[in-house]
Amino acid sequence: MKRQFSRFQIVCITLLWAALCYIVLTTAERIDGPIILTLVISAALVFIPVIKALKRK
Repeated sequence: MKRQFSRFQIVCITLLWAALCYIVLTTAERIDGPIILTLVISAALVFIPVIKALKRK
């Protein structure tokens, strides 16, 4: 049985993902298809479990 995320953990996960996006977008020479695709995939990997955890509460 999986342990549910706390609100603090959800906020931390969201802020860390936002920081990752900021770093990737500010250090990239060009913002092109592969970078956008990587950010979209990372958002799905981060937020699908978070949304499922919020629905269980």
